[in-house]
Formats: sequence, C-alpha cells, structure tokens
Amino acid sequence: MVSYPESAVPDRTLAIRRPPSVTSHSSRSTSRRHRPGHRSHFGGSSSSSYQSQNEFPVFTHTGDVEIVISNGRKEQRYLLHKLILAQCSGFFEAGLSDEWASSGEGSASAPGNGNVNVNAAALARLPNSSTATEKKRWRYELDWGKGEDDVPMLVQKKPQPSLFAGDASPSHPPPTTRPKPAAPATGFFRSMANFSSLHIPAPATDPDDDTFRDYDNLFRIFYNYPPTLDPINIANAYVECKSLLHLGDMYDALDVIGPRVDHHLLRFQGRLWKQIAKYPPSYLKLGYMARSKAIFSEAMVHVVGQWPAGLNQLRGQTSDAVMDLIEDKVDELEELKAKIEGKLFRLTLSTSRGERVTPSNNWLDWLAMSLFRQWLAENTTPPPAPILKPSSSSRPRAGSSSTRPSVDGSAPHPPAPAASFNTGRVFRLLGTGGSSYLNHDECKRFLRLCPEQYNRDNLRRFERRIDELKERAKDVVKPLMRNFLELEMSGGGLPYLTCTRLEVVDFPWDE
Repeated sequence: MVSYPESAVPDRTLAIRRPPSVTSHSSRSTSRRHRPGHRSHFGGSSSSSYQSQNEFPVFTHTGDVEIVISNGRKEQRYLLHKLILAQCSGFFEAGLSDEWASSGEGSASAPGNGNVNVNAAALARLPNSSTATEKKRWRYELDWGKGEDDVPMLVQKKPQPSLFAGDASPSHPPPTTRPKPAAPATGFFRSMANFSSLHIPAPATDPDDDTFRDYDNLFRIFYNYPPTLDPINIANAYVECKSLLHLGDMYDALDVIGPRVDHHLLRFQGRLWKQIAKYPPSYLKLGYMARSKAIFSEAMVHVVGQWPAGLNQLRGQTSDAVMDLIEDKVDELEELKAKIEGKLFRLTLSTSRGERVTPSNNWLDWLAMSLFRQWLAENTTPPPAPILKPSSSSRPRAGSSSTRPSVDGSAPHPPAPAASFNTGRVFRLLGTGGSSYLNHDECKRFLRLCPEQYNRDNLRRFERRIDELKERAKDVVKPLMRNFLELEMSGGGLPYLTCTRLEVVDFPWDE
C-alpha cells in the first residue's frame, strides 16, 4: 500500500493566496476557507495535514477516478483523471461516459472486447444530483474472479462518501479475495548437528505481483511515465511486455501501450534480433499486438522462410489478417523460386563456334551440363515418402523437445505438419558458388564413370565448364539471395531464404 507524506500546517496559512496552477485549480476554493482539522483521507492517513500529494499516482486535488487494486495482502491505490483515462482507453471512455452512467440495471461490455464486463447496475445507482461545489467521482476496484482461470478485471463501484470533498478511506480492510500462502512446513527448532546447515528461506513473493506490476505500468504509460520493464534480461522483458500488451488489449489501449513496448524492446538491438531468430512465431504475435513494424517485419521474414514450421504456433492464436499475409508472402516466395528453378534448368554451354552444346558436338561439355542438372534436380525435389510407417519407438515421447512449451509460456504445440521440403539451403549454395557444391572430388568421381574420357586434361576442362555453370547460376539466384533481416549473419547465413520484404501497405493494422 502506498503511503503519502503529510505535514501539519498552521491554520493561519490557509488564508494566504497561492499562485494559480493547473494541478491545483480545483482546490483553490477549498484552500481559501478556514477549515480547522482538515485532513486528507486518501491513503488512510490519520494525521491532520493540508499539503497533500497531487502527482502520479495520486492527484488529490484534481483527480476524479479512484482505482483500487487489492488482493487482501497488499493494495495499490490511484486517483487519476477521467479525461486522461478516457483518451487512452476505450474501456474507460465507455465506462466513464454519461450514457453508461444512465444505462439502467444490467451489464454492458466495453467496445472492442467482448470479455470486458462493466458493472452497469452500479453505474445506474450513482447519484445524479450534486451540489454546484461537489465534484463527481468514479471508483473502480479490481475483481479477481472466482476461479484460477478467471481474468482479473476492473469493475466500477459506487464512490464512498467523503467529508471535505475528498475520498474517505475504508473503515475496514478490504476482504481477502484470494487465500494467503500456506505457512512453511519446516519447524523453527533444529538439532545442533544440523545447525551449521541452517538456511533462512527468502520471503515468498506474492503470486499476484505480476498483476500489480502490469496495472501500474498501464497507468504509468497513460501519464507518459516509462514502464518498469526489465532492461537487462531480454527473456524477462519479453514476458513482461507480452503481459502488458494483453492488458492493454483487454482495456482497448493498444494504441498507447504498443509504442512504449516497441521502444523498450528495440533498445536491446542485436540481442533482440537474435531472440526473434530463435522464436519467430512468438515475436510475430508480439509485434502485431505492439504495432511494431520493426519486430513484426523481422519475425515475418523468419516465419515465411521456415514455413510451415511455425504453423501450429500461429494458427488460432493470431488474427486472420496475419495468417492471410503469411500465406500471401509464402505464395510469392514459391512463385519466385519456381521461376528461378526454370531458369537454372535451362542453363546451357556453348561451343567455340557459338553453338549450343549437344552430345554430338561436344560430349565432355554435355556431361558437365548433365551433372549440374542432375545435382539440381536431386536437391530441389522432395524425397519420396517412406513406405514403412514409423515405429512406436521413433515417435516423440512426453517431455521430449517436440512437446516443450514455447517461449511465450503457452501450452505445448503438436508437431508441425509433415514438413515441407525447404530448398533454401540449396539456393544458398547456388548463390555462394565456388567449392560449396560439385567440388573437385565430386567432378573426379563422376568423370571416372567414363574411363575413356578420364584423364588429367579432360578433368581440368570438365571442372572449368562446371565453374562456368556455377557463375551463371549465381546471377540467376540473386533475387533469392536478398536479405531483409536486421540480424547480422555469419558462416553462410541461415538454412532458409530471407528475401521476404514487407511494404508499407502490407502491415495488417494499417488497413
């Protein structure tokens, strides 16, 4: 529970005029009156004071929306402004509107989120008449739900009456809505023989700390304060950002939350790109929620290049617009690959007279073309399906790597569909050229199959003709060798293509 400093001020100072300010505008009429014993009840303070807090998270003089987050063991209280909350969140814009306040009995849902239930009955019971000097107040409390699967949600309550136009503290502590952690089973007394190995356990953390942190970050961002997210460990930062984004989505505030998450993660620079390369589907979903063009584009390149490896992690867990974009980019890549494959198979050599090489005019050169085309056909054609079914011993067992949870903590995903044949490695070899494929030993082994053609001079000529085909192939596959990743690659790059590019019109949230 947050406490706020108070200091006693003599009564004679209350008559002094203070310079006007934006944050104290609503309290000027109060400060000019003689009210002995005036107290700030917010925060449960019992000492008399005049100077009360008027900054985030408690705007005592100007705030008109009280938000209480309590689980019976700890409490966070906020006194914020209707105007700012309504500007940042569609949930608060609807819940604080006059239309909802007079909607009558029943419940309503906030726009954009069918799971958000607002206590409209409590809104209807709010007093509609007030004196000219009384300021209307709203109050929200966090409802933790009845089960472990229930998502905690802010529910509007009837404001508690106060004596000097301020909010009164509750006369009794809030009820415990969740059971307290069980006491440790270990006893206090230990034998002297084990005394040297006595370790005092660290105090257990509250299981709801993540919820308190997420709501505090939500309101901090509303007031343009930086959220408290892990700046060192990117794995922890990912989990915290993902949780904050889900909260922003629930309160229809992604337009405000997303840029802050994007800014925080981009500060990791190279470490971020490496993490995206490890978990592209997870970061694709996060980038979409945060409306981060950099993160979304980086993850999309990996997802399309490895498709359909990430299908099970995305299907049913992201929007149809994202899935449609993936399928479109996969189709574009397949079309480009098919076009380039056709050009590769049509590569040919010419004789010294400019004629196309054939078995009749140059047998050795025709053998070089045949070897190149055979290698290309073998490496770009999927292997035949096995006739025998896999034995039970070869199936993945529970707890194996194929059933481990993903980085975002979701349930284990079933194995990917009978994987497609990814030709990215083959095109990278073609784009590299040199001795990366069809090297000296392979050429020598092939030429020995024709003893009448095998000699040192023919082997050198045969290798030169193979090198000519390799150089032409490098020019043909250049469109597939483009790299639109921020990730710095070394050692030949990734085993899949990274030439997918997202244009400005491709981002699904700009529709």
